[in-house]
Amino acid sequence: MKIINVVGARPNFMKIAPIQREMTKYDHLQPFLVHTGQHYDEKMSKLFFQDLELPQPDAYLGVGSGTHAEQTARIMVEFEKVLDQQKADLIIVVGDVNSTAACSLVASKKGVKVAHVEAGLRSFDRTMPEEINRIVTDALSDYLFVSEKSGLENLRKEGIPEHKIFFTGNVMIDSLVYYLNKADKSSILSDLRLDGYPYALITLHRPSNVDQKESYQRLLDAFSKIQERIKIIFPIHPRSRKMLNQFGFQHHIDSLKNLILIDPIGYLDFIKLMSEAALVLTDSGGIQEETTYLGIPCLTMRENTERPVTVDIGTNFLVGSDPHKIVTETNKILIHGSKPSQVPELWDGHTAERIVSIILGNVQ
Repeated sequence: MKIINVVGARPNFMKIAPIQREMTKYDHLQPFLVHTGQHYDEKMSKLFFQDLELPQPDAYLGVGSGTHAEQTARIMVEFEKVLDQQKADLIIVVGDVNSTAACSLVASKKGVKVAHVEAGLRSFDRTMPEEINRIVTDALSDYLFVSEKSGLENLRKEGIPEHKIFFTGNVMIDSLVYYLNKADKSSILSDLRLDGYPYALITLHRPSNVDQKESYQRLLDAFSKIQERIKIIFPIHPRSRKMLNQFGFQHHIDSLKNLILIDPIGYLDFIKLMSEAALVLTDSGGIQEETTYLGIPCLTMRENTERPVTVDIGTNFLVGSDPHKIVTETNKILIHGSKPSQVPELWDGHTAERIVSIILGNVQ
């Protein structure tokens, strides 16, 4: 059975790695790894491939950046060539990036079955490109692997047939569980001279936060106040770095003596930084899940989340982009610690095993 596993952007790597690893246990499975090149920066891709022990891609499409239309179109053109050559029985796509929707569309039109890992997540905000990708991919998929109960409800309301839906848990947590001990040996804390010192960790990359000068400025104003109370580590995403420079904010950053701006780091270093942080401020989706599993307080700088379980029972709290709210909630955490939380159902490190087992029992 030939299965094409598709990755395109950094969040995909953590989700496909455990599935790829699980497939290698079966002689009759032939996983074929395709990297679309949607994230092509060496620090964003190469480090993560190494840390997650992913094999070199069997096909690298090299699509690079561009508008959503340009990027999606390039992926579709190049991925169609791969499908024609490989005669796959199934493609597996993960998450909600342009590669996910583009490859699903090509496979569906070619009559190749599609499995979507992380199906059913909804922010109900169609201004987010990721939300469009989720809806399109789920509508096209033959197997929908769901990470949290809200996904089951969403898919049923959208009329997805019950026999296509499988509640398997969160494959991103598989990678986290698998690499926690290895990440614990990272030297990142000593490299940054953080040993024994409390710090906050920030990630920031969404267009709604960094592509408009006013919204970016509001977040920097919040960080300015927070760094007066606690050191901040900010591994800056290439998009955020580009806009920081474009808006002329570097002088503002330089004036914040307790904010440490660093280049993007590998997966293991990041897990170590996150697991030891006093709190995390983010606009990422996956980090909301990882902090919930680790029991680390998380403030999400968005108005909504497609991962409501992290708010309902996890450590996550939505603060939007209001500087006052961000600072207020940060101060509460620094004084009182995290709210009571639980690890969601089936976030146990065995999701890839369940997914591969279902594929083996269903795909002909």
